[in-house]
Amino acid sequence: MNVKPAPLLEVTGLNVHFGGTGFIPGLRTPPLRAVNDVSLAVMPGETLGLVGESGSGKSTLGRAILRLGELTSGEIVFDGTDMARATVGDLNRLRRQSAMIFQDPYGALNPRMRVGDAIAEVLRVHRKVPSSRIGSRIAELLNLVGLDAGYANSRPLDLSGGQCQRIGIARALAVEPKLIVADECVAALDVSIQGQILNLLMDLREQIGMAIIFIAHDLAIVRRLCDRVAVMYLGRIVETGPTEEVFTEPRHPYTASLLRAIPDIDPDRGLPENPLAGEPPSPIALPCGCAFHPRCPNALPDCSTGEPPRLGRDGPHRAACILPPGEIRI
Repeated sequence: MNVKPAPLLEVTGLNVHFGGTGFIPGLRTPPLRAVNDVSLAVMPGETLGLVGESGSGKSTLGRAILRLGELTSGEIVFDGTDMARATVGDLNRLRRQSAMIFQDPYGALNPRMRVGDAIAEVLRVHRKVPSSRIGSRIAELLNLVGLDAGYANSRPLDLSGGQCQRIGIARALAVEPKLIVADECVAALDVSIQGQILNLLMDLREQIGMAIIFIAHDLAIVRRLCDRVAVMYLGRIVETGPTEEVFTEPRHPYTASLLRAIPDIDPDRGLPENPLAGEPPSPIALPCGCAFHPRCPNALPDCSTGEPPRLGRDGPHRAACILPPGEIRI
């Protein structure tokens, strides 16, 4: 009898809201709903792509999952423990078993610290190796990300963006994580360096078996790297499923609009005939019904009333849309 493995991470009904009180005494303003009722799961060794426009809540969700910010409500079950209601000991374990790779490769490193010292700090804080082995472990981590051990004596300002990002990955790997959240970790790099970092992440996933939440707005990169994809719009996941299924048969108009906007080097293929119009509504004043309906070319009267549609429950490919899947076209 085959037993289905349990998810490494399971998020249920997660909400992250900011504010709610105005600067004028006695005047109350609505909260900014950065993450709204998000549920997702990540299996051990899986790579989940998290995509959407700027301001859709991707980074806030990633930080919330690692408890780097306050939560409003919901559950974050990591390796069997609900980190939304975690004790200090639980959070310490989360810090030892997860890590984040940030977008700015220079800003993520202390410019005054040598590379070796920055990695050694992680090893000491989390007590990953005896003091006598710190030097050799630093060399191992640098080699793992494709850098010579001599880089341990360098400072960030002496290095390129790609080299700094590799060092950021080495620091993340120093905790031997089960889960890495990579937040736009190649967005600031040249295209050639992006390819090197992506190849590195794929190789490390195979070697170490870690799970990755890859936050990005570049859908071409997500298609190459990720097993599954979740599409966010105004704090909600509006579609999720296996990457190829989502890319070839999108079930939400927002996903279809994002796919139409992917650049194509074919000179015979023109620009999209109907590009996505307008700007997202304010997260402080979300519209009734589906938040995408003001921009959706296929919106029906029912789309603008009631509660937002929820993700379907059947099958791995689900969308929060009342339109039949066959009516969504790229």
